[in-house]
Amino acid sequence: RGGYSRGSASATDVACRLVTLKLANHRSLRMSGSTSHGGHVILDYTDYSPPVDDDGEWMLQVLRDCVRKAGIREVHSHVAQFDGSESPPGFAAIVLIDESHVSAHCYSESGLLAIDIFTCGDSDPGPLADKIHSVVVDAVPGLVLSGRGRLDRF
Repeated sequence: RGGYSRGSASATDVACRLVTLKLANHRSLRMSGSTSHGGHVILDYTDYSPPVDDDGEWMLQVLRDCVRKAGIREVHSHVAQFDGSESPPGFAAIVLIDESHVSAHCYSESGLLAIDIFTCGDSDPGPLADKIHSVVVDAVPGLVLSGRGRLDRF
């Protein structure tokens, strides 16, 4: 297959461009068919400022608590706090679940926070995303949800 050229977009090219994770606020796309067996919700925030000194550990605990309260089985969790010496200051936190993952990544100096909830089983990621969002916006004054997207999978 050759490269893309304007004016000759195939249906596959158009579909691939449509299935981007930077969706407009609260928009949903379905991959195929009328039913799905999983979903991927992304939450993008601006104006993030750490609510506590060790915000990576705090965020990991938020994710873990929300996963547990949703009745989803945690398999493993980890957080890496970045001090700016090798990577931009911030953190990456992930909770592996038996259906996939829940993660958060932050660039503290830029005030950017991205949260990603992916399930590939019976659990709907929407209510879990709602709970995480509620906890985070309550804890971080001035935090702005700049984008929310959902992609139904499989």
